[in-house]
Amino acid sequence: MDTFKNIMVAVDFNDSIGELMIFADSLAQKYESKLWVLHVADPEPDFVGYETGPQYIRDLQAEEYREEHRSLQQVCDSFISKEVESDALLIQGSTVSTVLEEAKKLNVDLLIVGTHKHSFLYNLLNESVSMELVKKAEIPMLTIPITE
Repeated sequence: MDTFKNIMVAVDFNDSIGELMIFADSLAQKYESKLWVLHVADPEPDFVGYETGPQYIRDLQAEEYREEHRSLQQVCDSFISKEVESDALLIQGSTVSTVLEEAKKLNVDLLIVGTHKHSFLYNLLNESVSMELVKKAEIPMLTIPITE
């Protein structure tokens, strides 16, 4: 593979999102790739076996998802160059499986994720999303160490 036509960057909303986006943007410019920016939101309570409650709870949850999508779009507008074609995606679900399913649907050639530095004991006891993606992904992945 000598080029990446579709690059996906999986993000969460933390302080290091800009660092990750700048790196993804530079790769997308270099390869003239489309950049997919994916944030996986928590699944709806029905999905995980909990009752959602009255309608006002559903309305609040819907507004929260709209706000997350607006924030994601703002991140794209702030960090992605105008010459890079990009789409911001907010999808509900289980993080690892949702990222992998979307990457497959979109024919992603490269998946970019950020990784946090933790101690050996922390890594032993807690499985990170990034490491789980590395184990399960069937496409090339680039992990970017994120400064705390």
